[in-house]
Amino acid sequence: MTHERGARIVDYSAPLFLAWQLTNRCTSFCLHCCEESGPDKAWKKELSKEEALSLSRQIVELGIPYVAFGGGEPLFVEHAWDVFEVLSRGGAQIKIETNGLAIDSAAIERLKRLGISSIQISVDGSTPEIHERVRPSGSWKKAVDALKALSQAGLEPEFVFVPNRLNLEDAVSAYELAHSLGARLFVTGPMMRLGRAAAAWDRLSVSDEAWKKTLKKIKERAETLGNKVKISAYPWDIRREAVVRLQNPQSMVLVVPDGKVKLLNALPFYAADLKKEELKSAWDKVVKAWESPIVKKFIDRMQENPELLLHANECWDSWDESKQFDQR
Repeated sequence: MTHERGARIVDYSAPLFLAWQLTNRCTSFCLHCCEESGPDKAWKKELSKEEALSLSRQIVELGIPYVAFGGGEPLFVEHAWDVFEVLSRGGAQIKIETNGLAIDSAAIERLKRLGISSIQISVDGSTPEIHERVRPSGSWKKAVDALKALSQAGLEPEFVFVPNRLNLEDAVSAYELAHSLGARLFVTGPMMRLGRAAAAWDRLSVSDEAWKKTLKKIKERAETLGNKVKISAYPWDIRREAVVRLQNPQSMVLVVPDGKVKLLNALPFYAADLKKEELKSAWDKVVKAWESPIVKKFIDRMQENPELLLHANECWDSWDESKQFDQR
């Protein structure tokens, strides 16, 4: 189907972008994880293979052009490749955010055949010691080897670096590593105060000023290296993003592992449940949810009380006044 063009979310008959967390299970236990993922952190009643494939077909039918997969670790979900196949055949562009541990020669061939448009691999340090301090149970070598192999295969991977107190001084060296591996982009930005990062905020976060100085150094180093690896730096922290999105919501939805549909990863509200309804009706509810006074109240209060972000990975029914949001 074609989308009705417009400048506002209400002018679109379906989202332009769908972010999909296939699972909350991950091989690593990253200190700054937005979703609080880990080896034993799969959600109860995550979408089954049949449910995931049904959603994939609905995405194609609605003509949603771009789907991004995160998690948890999407490539360790057994039916992930079946989902990618349906979307690829249907013409959707696919982005995969991964720790790189599941990327071997066979996976690279499949990624090439599917025409994956963006592959992001997280590397939070220029050395194994720094990376694995931030990402316990992670593997710097496997992540770096995956970046190198993807680059050699012409897949132009993207290097993702999340600044925090454990790796900030290593940021320029991390950019140099991305350059040496042939990455297309160096993706970075303020650490998001969500999930495990929110719980460890006082221990992990860096000041806005320290981050701005570091980003300036990265850009200066990029220039000396010919800017061959472009820098994509997210401009806002999560509280500012919520304000911006409330004023002008994106034409997007976030699907969490059990099929709930949320507005934004900073907000605990869900607007629809894809185990019970179709994506089209869920989209209509997302559009309506952005106009909810309860959502606005949460975002307003979040600015004064960032502790509310500790609830971000919960799923509240945004229409149920009995959730006693006023007492939270």
